[in-house]
Amino acid sequence: MSDAIKHECGIAVVRLRKPLEYYAEKYGTPLYGIQKMYLLMEKQHNRGQDGAGFASIKIAANPGTEYIARYRSVKTKAIDDIFGRISEKYNKYKRKNPEQAQDVAFMRDRLAFLGDVYLGHLRYGTHGENSVDNCHPMLRENNWRNRSLAVAGNFNMTNVDELFNVLTNLGQHPKQKIDTVTVLEKIGHFLDEENQRLFDYFKPDHNNQEITALIEEHLDLQRVLRRACKDFDGGYAMAGLTGYGAAFVVRDPSGIRPAYYYMDDEVVVVASEKPAIKTAFGVEYDQIKEITPGYALIVEKNGEAAEKEVLPALEKKSCSFERIYFSRGNDPEIYQERKMLGKLLCPTILEAVNYDLENTVFSYIPNTAETSFLGMMDGVEDYLRSYRRKAIEAGDLTDAKLDNLLSFKPRIEKLVIKDAKLRTFITDDNSRDDLVAHVYDTTYGVVKKGVDTVVVIDDSIVRGTTLEKSIIRMLDRLEPKKIIVVSCAPQIRYPDCYGIDMSRMKEFVAFRAMIGLLKDQGKESLLQEVYQKSTKALQTGAAKEVNFVQELYAQFSAKEISAKVAEIVKASDVKAEVEVIFQTVEGLHEACPNHVGDWYFTGNYPTPGGIKVVNRAFVNYMENNIGRAY
Repeated sequence: MSDAIKHECGIAVVRLRKPLEYYAEKYGTPLYGIQKMYLLMEKQHNRGQDGAGFASIKIAANPGTEYIARYRSVKTKAIDDIFGRISEKYNKYKRKNPEQAQDVAFMRDRLAFLGDVYLGHLRYGTHGENSVDNCHPMLRENNWRNRSLAVAGNFNMTNVDELFNVLTNLGQHPKQKIDTVTVLEKIGHFLDEENQRLFDYFKPDHNNQEITALIEEHLDLQRVLRRACKDFDGGYAMAGLTGYGAAFVVRDPSGIRPAYYYMDDEVVVVASEKPAIKTAFGVEYDQIKEITPGYALIVEKNGEAAEKEVLPALEKKSCSFERIYFSRGNDPEIYQERKMLGKLLCPTILEAVNYDLENTVFSYIPNTAETSFLGMMDGVEDYLRSYRRKAIEAGDLTDAKLDNLLSFKPRIEKLVIKDAKLRTFITDDNSRDDLVAHVYDTTYGVVKKGVDTVVVIDDSIVRGTTLEKSIIRMLDRLEPKKIIVVSCAPQIRYPDCYGIDMSRMKEFVAFRAMIGLLKDQGKESLLQEVYQKSTKALQTGAAKEVNFVQELYAQFSAKEISAKVAEIVKASDVKAEVEVIFQTVEGLHEACPNHVGDWYFTGNYPTPGGIKVVNRAFVNYMENNIGRAY
C-alpha cells in the first residue's frame, strides 16, 4: 500500500495440555510453550509495530509464588525485547544452578514465565500515544486468583461512552475512558459476580479454601462473557486468561475481526492468522479452524476446550481489508483471492490502454501488490491467448507475422523502487514535499518517451498523498504518454471504526473527489442538508439508523469519482495523462466471497454503532473538528 495506514492488531494464545515435564522430555526444553509463542508472534509481526505484550499463567501455583507474569515493550524490536528478557533470565539461572535447572518443577516455581497458559499481543495503535501503558495484555489483579484477569485483543468499540456509563452505573470508577479499559473492567465485573454467586452457593457447606477450589472447577466463563459482551458494539477478537488458568477467545457476532485455532492432545492454539499457526506447529491448513462469529473458544482449567455461543450470530461481515492487505499473503486462500483481484481488473485496464500492449509497460507499487500484479498479468495472458487464436483462425498470416504473434510478450518492468532509508524529518514543513517525492525511485531507460503507457497496480488507494507527491511525479520523469494507476480495492469512501486507522473522512481521496464534484456541479447545498440531518440524528439518538453520507455519493457514478481522483492526484507539473482505475465492489465480492465486510467502500456498516460513527465523522468534517468520531 503506497498510502501507509496502520494494520490490525494481532493476538496469540497457547494452552499447554500436558505437564511441563512432558515437553521438556519430548522437545528437550521446558520453554516449549514460550518458544511457540515467540514464533506465533513473530509470524504475525506484520500486525504490530507500535509494541507487544506477553503474559503467562501458572496453573495450581503454590501460595507465595508468582502465578501471573507480564512483559510489555514499545522498543523497535518489541518481540525480541520481551522474549530476550525471558531467555536471559532462564539461561542465567541455568548457569548459576546447573543441577537444579534439570528439575522442571523446581524451575517452574522460580521462573515467572514458565507457565501453562500464554497470551501474546501485537499492537498497532489507532489512537493514543505509543506507550507501554497502552500495550496489551491489560491486567486486573486480585489476591483471589480466580478473580484475576489478563485481556488482549484486536478490537475497537464504537460505543465507548455507553460502556463507560454502564461501568459508572455499576458503581465503578474507571481510570480511563477508552475501550481497552472498559472492556477489561466489564469482563472483570461479571467475573467478580460469577465468583460471588458461586461463593454464596458453596458457603453453607465448605470453608473458604475449599470454596476457592470449587469456584475454579465450576466457574462458567460462557455466562461471564454473555453478560459482559451484550453491550459491545464493534469488531473484536478478544483473548483472556483468568488467574486460575482458564482461557477464552471471543469473537464479535458479525465476524469482523479474524481468529483461528488448532488443538490436539498437547496444545490449544489461537492466532489472528492461519499461516502463523501452520508455521509454528507444522499442521495442515484444514486442521486450523475459524472461531465462529458470536462464539468463544473456552479452555477450562483442566484443558478441556470447546466453542460456546456468547451472542447470537449476525450476518457474517468479515473484514475484506484483511484479504486485500492486512493478513499475510502466504495463506493459500488469500494468495488466490489477491490474484483474482488483479485478474478481474484486466478488462478495464485493456480498454484503458486501447489494447495496445506493444506500447504498454506493466508494473506494481512494492511490495504488497505483487500478488495482485501476478493476477493482472494472468488476465493479460488470457487476452493474448484469445487474440492469438482468433488471428490464427482468421488466416492470412505470413511466417514473419506468425512468429511475431507467437513470440510477443507483455512488457513487465520493476519501475517503482522504495528507498526505505530516506527520512523526511531533516527539513521544515514547507520543503518536506520535495523529499517526500523522492521516497520512491524508478528504473530509467525502459519507457519509450511520449509513446508508452505505464500501468502500475497498488492494493488500495486511501489518501492519494503518496501518489500525488511521489509516485506519479516520479513516473512522469520517465516521460510516458499516459500513467494508469490501478487499485485492487474499491474506492475508500467511509471511515472504519473497527480497528483500522482510517477515521477522518477528509483524508480519503475519494471523499475529497466527491466534495469536488459537488462544488463543480453547483450542488454544495447538499452538504448542508446532510450536515443538518446528521446533526439532528446525533441529537435525537437516531444516528445509528441511517448513513446520511450515502446520499452525497449517490449523486455520482464510480467512474465520475475515479476521474476526479485522477484530477486530484495529478500535480500541476505532471505532463503525462493520468487515469485511476478502482476495483468494483462486485469484483471484490467475486474475488473474496467469504469476506464481504465492505463498509469502508459502501457505507453498509455491520453494527448500529458504525452508522453513528460515519454520521459523527461527517459532522466533524463540516465543523473542521479533527477529533475522533468514536
